[in-house]
Amino acid sequence: MEQQQQQQKQLQIKAKDSDLKGVYSNLMQIVHTKEEFILDFFLVSPPQGFLSSRVIMSPGHTKRMVKALQENLARYEEKFGKIEEAEASGTKLGFGE
Repeated sequence: MEQQQQQQKQLQIKAKDSDLKGVYSNLMQIVHTKEEFILDFFLVSPPQGFLSSRVIMSPGHTKRMVKALQENLARYEEKFGKIEEAEASGTKLGFGE
């Protein structure tokens, strides 16, 4: 019975090969409404930048993600040492064609 319940809780995730490559981002913008957070990830190489990915999440899921990132950063720093925070670029985002 217990084994059957564990099997029912397993979630199978499928991913396209192209998605497994990932995308690089060196700038992020966050916008939110009452219902959602929108995270836009950019690759900026002056004089222009490109939207690499957009992730839209509920506020509750965003809070869980922030907690997971905090926990993983702490584990990383325990293993590899303190991470120095990158300086803000001061780049203003403007959207064009």
